[in-house]
Amino acid sequence: MNTQLIAAEYIEKLLRYGIENELIYQLDIPQIRNQLMDLLNVIEPYQDAETVITEELKDILLVLLDYAVSIHLIRGTITERDLLDSKIMAQLLPRQSEISRIYEDLQTSKGKISATDYFYRLCQSSNYIRMDRIIKNLHWITSTEYGDMEITVNLSKPEKDPTEIAAQKDAPMLDYPRCLLCLENVGYAGRLNHPGRSNHRVLPITLDKETWYFQYSPYVYYNEHAIIFSELHRPMSISRKTFVRVLDFVEQLPHYFIGSNADLPIVGGSILSHDHFQGGHHVFPMEKAGVIKEFSNPRYRNTKIKMIKWPLSVIRLTSNNKNELIDLATSILDAWRQYNDTENSILSHTGEVPHNTITPIARINVLKEWELDLTLRNNRTNETCPDGIFHPHQHLHHIKKENIGLIEVMGLAVLPPRLEQEMVQIEDVLTGRLNIEEAVKIDSLQKHALWMRDLVERYGTNQTEEIAKKLLREEVGKKFTQVLECSGVFKQDQQGLEAFEKFINLCVELK
Repeated sequence: MNTQLIAAEYIEKLLRYGIENELIYQLDIPQIRNQLMDLLNVIEPYQDAETVITEELKDILLVLLDYAVSIHLIRGTITERDLLDSKIMAQLLPRQSEISRIYEDLQTSKGKISATDYFYRLCQSSNYIRMDRIIKNLHWITSTEYGDMEITVNLSKPEKDPTEIAAQKDAPMLDYPRCLLCLENVGYAGRLNHPGRSNHRVLPITLDKETWYFQYSPYVYYNEHAIIFSELHRPMSISRKTFVRVLDFVEQLPHYFIGSNADLPIVGGSILSHDHFQGGHHVFPMEKAGVIKEFSNPRYRNTKIKMIKWPLSVIRLTSNNKNELIDLATSILDAWRQYNDTENSILSHTGEVPHNTITPIARINVLKEWELDLTLRNNRTNETCPDGIFHPHQHLHHIKKENIGLIEVMGLAVLPPRLEQEMVQIEDVLTGRLNIEEAVKIDSLQKHALWMRDLVERYGTNQTEEIAKKLLREEVGKKFTQVLECSGVFKQDQQGLEAFEKFINLCVELK
């Protein structure tokens, strides 16, 4: 069978997939068939279209992309294949206005959960969320004194070869789109150094009387992982407006949480240049954390102030009065911005440079109350801790050295892909297949040398494969918990808790 014929057959399989997943309808078939034939340089359609049976999307796209490589339409790099498959899937997608209309109609007729379910399914069916890659991620739960932590090893981003990396480096840098979050990414074909977003769609949402946009993350670190970004390309900023916006959001989508990364380097996320939030339909470990002590401010009678049991320093506010909650949260933010506690290494400023900020999270809790978690952050550095005093310390860098952003603050670890193979090798040490003295000489394991010796001392080298894997996952989870403890400004010991309570008592007296 010639390659043109195979491509034509798989175009029909893709059309069948589109029908079955409600991306397109029968009336759309001739138009979309022609668009796909044009995109892939296929001269005529498959003659036995009625007999075609669809396959999994990843298998259909694999055949079409291999065909595109064979006719030199693209080179076979991961980047060029991804750019083309985004264009292929875009042919099956409605325009933004139509998606927005369907979403609004569903909200009215079937409710908010049905509406977000529709949009999430669309983003998966369109391959914007590449589920075939995401299912490769490792995921497990580790029990700790703070509750069950969620641990993931991120394997969903494919490794690129050196030639491809060099080509990306040499590609011209453009100012369009301005960043990975900007609205102009919608439908953008992409290039070697900017991902293809042909099949990317967003929904408008009003927060604090401003236009924002709601999308799903292509990487989905948790269920219905959403990104909510400002129409304007402006820097991240935590202020009163932040609290107004997050509570506006959960009022509109009460089954979702929403949170913001901090607005300072080290304690912020990877994108500080574009104001945005992250949200989703997921209960994080932090939400289930216990309460150490409860406080109240007589000026805010409808709002409870809680110190929660969590490795980072978190003040939980719950209220049945939205405006009162916003007022108190703003007062606490303002107080923290200026707060100093030299005994606990907390300095609010170095000269004019600010260090104190907050990572906020909002939700409607099970009692249908407004709830805000205010995570106190400080990004100061010193000679002993050049990466950050309240940042993963050097002895934990073999597991995690990157910034602790919103997702990890809430108790979900996103660990680097290198750990997958390194953990397999360390398991071999615990089962006796790999000698510890040989293991510490392996380049990728040298950073784990002290840890491995400690593991051998505690667990020996005669474990079964199953037990070795279970023990190691538990130990990685404990390391992640220590990473979070490093990031807490008030430690979970007597001195730290007393200092934390001192700050909360200040909040109790705020006007």
